[in-house]
Amino acid sequence: WEATPSASGSRLGEPNPTLVNNLETLANVPHILARGVDWFRSMGTTESPGTVVVTVVGDVVNPDVGEVEMGTALGAVIEAVGHATKPGRTVKAVFSGVANPVLTADQLDTPVSYEGFAAAGSAMGSAGFIVFDDDACMVDAVWQFSRFLSIESCGQCPPCKLGTGEITEHLAQIESGAGTEHDITAIGGWLERVTDGSRCFLATEEQRVVASVLRSFPEEFVEHLEGGRCPRHSRPLAKLVDLVDGIATYDDTYRHKRPDWTYAEA
Repeated sequence: WEATPSASGSRLGEPNPTLVNNLETLANVPHILARGVDWFRSMGTTESPGTVVVTVVGDVVNPDVGEVEMGTALGAVIEAVGHATKPGRTVKAVFSGVANPVLTADQLDTPVSYEGFAAAGSAMGSAGFIVFDDDACMVDAVWQFSRFLSIESCGQCPPCKLGTGEITEHLAQIESGAGTEHDITAIGGWLERVTDGSRCFLATEEQRVVASVLRSFPEEFVEHLEGGRCPRHSRPLAKLVDLVDGIATYDDTYRHKRPDWTYAEA
């Protein structure tokens, strides 16, 4: 693959040939060499052959990591790897990471493949699935996602750093029960401008994930505006450190990280 000028950014001269691999790609190479291309392509889909390593965390019985065949239905992956939701609960929403559009309960038949997620209006990313059950608050969830992206925005592009911060603040107002229609309008305005002049995909990720939750769960925003904070439970968004025997370990200090990348005292 040769990087194009638009993909490689501003530079002098012609773009150099560029080869990009990740650990999962390299892990497949010995098996393909030993067993052949036909063996590898006997699994998965035509466009997404082979298997993929997935992480399933959130409102599931057993947060875990597993390897599944590409093309497996998302709901089946949650069942097999995460052992489904807790008794009495159902899946409300699934996010692939914190930066891709939400998939709702009626999309659990979405194939876990790059083309499958694209057809569903989302993206598979690194297949790190966060599951929210029917007791979760989507306003709180998207506020935390927006906060993460706002903090991690490097600040090189002002519309991104400023816009993600403003969107996060307006979502915080709504989540707290103090929001008004003005906050919804302001979020919509910033979603149109946050990508202006962006040099990476972070602003687009903010735009897509926030817009998808507004579109998929409008009733929850109405509940917050009309009745204050909703009775649903919030879920902490913490950095995953390890998964051992179904026990997830998180870095709780991340919630103290500031937009300038310093940490507030606990």
